[in-house]
Amino acid sequence: MDCDVLIVGAGPTGLMLANQLGRRGVHTLIVDRHAGPSRETRALGVQARTLEIYAQLGIAPRALELGKRGTGANMWAEGRKMARVPLGDAGRRVTPYPYILILGQDDNERIMGDRLRDWGLAVHWNTEMIELAQEPGHVTATLRTADGTIRRVDATWVAGCDGARSAVREMNRIGFPGAPYEHVFFVADVEMTGGMVPDELNVYLWKKGFHLLFPMRGKDHWRIVGILPPELRGKEDARFEDVIPSLHAEAGAGLSFKACSWFSTYRIHHRCASRFRKGRCFLLGDAAHIHSPVGAQGMNTGLQDAYNLAWKLALVAEGEAGETLLDSYEAERLPVARRLLETTDRGFRLVVSDAPFAGLLRTQVLARLAAFAMGRERVQKLAFRTVSQTGIHYREGPLATSLDELPAEAPQAGDRFPWLQLRLDAEGPVEDLFERLEDTHFHLIAFGQALPSEPLPAFGNLLHIHAMPAGAANDAELERHKIPLPSFYLVRPDGYVGLCGRSLQAAALARYAAERLHLG
Repeated sequence: MDCDVLIVGAGPTGLMLANQLGRRGVHTLIVDRHAGPSRETRALGVQARTLEIYAQLGIAPRALELGKRGTGANMWAEGRKMARVPLGDAGRRVTPYPYILILGQDDNERIMGDRLRDWGLAVHWNTEMIELAQEPGHVTATLRTADGTIRRVDATWVAGCDGARSAVREMNRIGFPGAPYEHVFFVADVEMTGGMVPDELNVYLWKKGFHLLFPMRGKDHWRIVGILPPELRGKEDARFEDVIPSLHAEAGAGLSFKACSWFSTYRIHHRCASRFRKGRCFLLGDAAHIHSPVGAQGMNTGLQDAYNLAWKLALVAEGEAGETLLDSYEAERLPVARRLLETTDRGFRLVVSDAPFAGLLRTQVLARLAAFAMGRERVQKLAFRTVSQTGIHYREGPLATSLDELPAEAPQAGDRFPWLQLRLDAEGPVEDLFERLEDTHFHLIAFGQALPSEPLPAFGNLLHIHAMPAGAANDAELERHKIPLPSFYLVRPDGYVGLCGRSLQAAALARYAAERLHLG
């Protein structure tokens, strides 16, 4: 083979997959038909779960340096502030990153592209895949460079990270059902001042749509996303100056615009591929699903597609696991995409509806309901877990197994393992357990019980074992997260619980490794 994995597309999803495979030593080739990285992009929000992944990759500090932390979101209607979602308070016991990081897709790509060099990898720009043929045991891809040179590459696997017009998806004849929304949207990078809450997301609901104001790095720098006013929707050459009157009317006459460095109009689709895998080809990110910008979920969902697939591909490519393990990618990620599409589509249609009653619903009923609900701590926490993607789970997936029933409120098989602050040694300091659960291994964590006396060879060198000591500080932390004593959790490389239960037995661990993970 010319490579183990050919990645088509060097946007955020492709770069994440290449980094995860590269750091695991998988022979990877990444190509993109464009001339270079994105310069102007619409994706902005980096959610807490993505920052946890960035921390494992070693790029979280750089992302935090370049981005702007949004610790709250404010909802406005008809010039009045109606509600605020305090992300910092709602997420402070959930994740080390209880906020949304406002960081453009271009900066995310730059950070991941720089990291790629540490594994000896680089993107092959101006390289388009023009043919794809699945053969027994491999895939042959025909690539064409900008000067017309043709190259054929044999790869064991192909990952389609090539966006909404994915060549990998189309050449595999995978359906992409859905439709565009009827409205035309705009995005603008501006320098402005006004009555919006500084350093936080501001959502302005009005009778004919909405405006989103994202704080960006730099003084008075904001990204505005909104719907073109009705009178501009047929205008081919709309400019930022044309939308200023609607901004003044709905977001306040006190807005003062000093400069606009970028303005663009676009349409949004809502689609999901009928499958995420066909033979030796996989679909990830926008190639697999596209949806509305509600909740800033799109880029983050693609990054988690890559994180889910990477450790599985690496185990199979290195001969540690059987190919059946790769079936779990679609089984886990396709339901996530469909749920996301359904929820964002429902919310987005309400936000953009032109129906007469919809304007009243947005500016009066919805705004008041949000103000009431967001005053409740439980609702705040649920909203944070949903938007931050820390609440995504694979409980119904093929890798989730419970040996015996844990309390309903405890972390379950298929859940993201919680962020814990524990004494890892009886006499040691309280530490962040996430920092110990590095993501190139499985981790077996035992609470309130001794480890089995028999050897645990099922995972070979892939397993790290942690026996948590008893003590008041640890017991209090476990109680906060509803982790019972005794219990154990086998955490996958991507941070999700694979196997869990009350009493750990070596034979059960060996069965799980063989029957679910197909190791050996």
